[in-house]
Amino acid sequence: MALKFRAMQALLAAGAATAVLTGCLDKGGSQKQAAAAPQAVQVVVQEVTLSDAIIRTEAPGRTTAYQVAEVRPQVSGIIQKRLFKEGAMVKEGQSLYRIDPALYKAQVESAKASLLQARANLASTKADAKRSAELVKINAVSRSANDQAQAAYKVAEANVEAAKAALDTAQINLRYTEVRSPITGRVSLSEVTPGALVTANQTARLTVVQQLDPIYVDVTQSFNELARLREQAANGTIKVNNDGSSDVQLVLDNGKIYKHLGRLTFKDALVDESTGTVRVRAVFNNPEGDLLPGMFVRARLVDGIREDVIKIDQRATMRRTTGDPYVYVVNAENKVESRDVVIGGTEGTNWIIDKGLKAGDKVIVEGLQRVAPGALVQCTVLGEQPAAAAK
Repeated sequence: MALKFRAMQALLAAGAATAVLTGCLDKGGSQKQAAAAPQAVQVVVQEVTLSDAIIRTEAPGRTTAYQVAEVRPQVSGIIQKRLFKEGAMVKEGQSLYRIDPALYKAQVESAKASLLQARANLASTKADAKRSAELVKINAVSRSANDQAQAAYKVAEANVEAAKAALDTAQINLRYTEVRSPITGRVSLSEVTPGALVTANQTARLTVVQQLDPIYVDVTQSFNELARLREQAANGTIKVNNDGSSDVQLVLDNGKIYKHLGRLTFKDALVDESTGTVRVRAVFNNPEGDLLPGMFVRARLVDGIREDVIKIDQRATMRRTTGDPYVYVVNAENKVESRDVVIGGTEGTNWIIDKGLKAGDKVIVEGLQRVAPGALVQCTVLGEQPAAAAK
């Protein structure tokens, strides 16, 4: 009996051990199966839609005065007074300097006296010519004497005209003693001081006046890019203004956008052989005088509008070793696919995609480092909160 009892205990112990071992094996297998099951990775996607894109070209530029006038004297003399404040706005015709007018006033008075003398001589010779013309009819004077009287009258008339011209010249020179601004604009520093001797039409300038409203902005643009944009405008791919001009936005050094929109006036046909670029000139209104000549700015040229294009966030694109761009797209099974794309331009922080995507595609924007082609993902649309966060 004792032997049977012990045998029975041994069998029970062996069964319990087997059950425990089997339970461990089942548990481990379940863990392996659970580990082998794919886990969905949380990613953020952008749903592709068709929309219009504003085509812009951004390039560095520099402001240039609309008009520049170098002020020089037209008569000689001593600068008597400077009549403007350096850096101030001056009007067209405003007096900037006064040259000592004493000599020119005397010349005007002398010219007036000469004119009076010529007129008196004209009156005398006119009377002589009239009498001579009557006397020659009755042979009281010879024809030769009459011819001389008539010629003297003509000379007297010419002398009067010459005296008038001399008076006009003297008066003009007197007016030139007031050196006036030829244009409206901002006057620069004075390069002469009162007491300086200046001469007529000297090479050295007295000061400079620059018209700043409106003002030019000159930028450079790739000739190839310019040719491409012109071709797109010609075939209707992009839209421009009716007059063929483009709008220009200006970005200042501090990053602020200049409040007045400019207009592209022309595109220079001259190409820089060393850089392959052409000059682009835009004109801006500058009523507040915020823009000054020589400032470095960035000009955004609004070249036109492309309709019904695909735009994606620039963060979504990656590059292969060959440099070709590609993106990750989530398919209908929530799995990742690699898709090659062709980039046709930019709009802000978006790429304009010409080939490789279609409306309705879901492009991964965030979480690219955690996925690979074939991976199972859980999507959150860009700009929306994840479902867990929404709760």
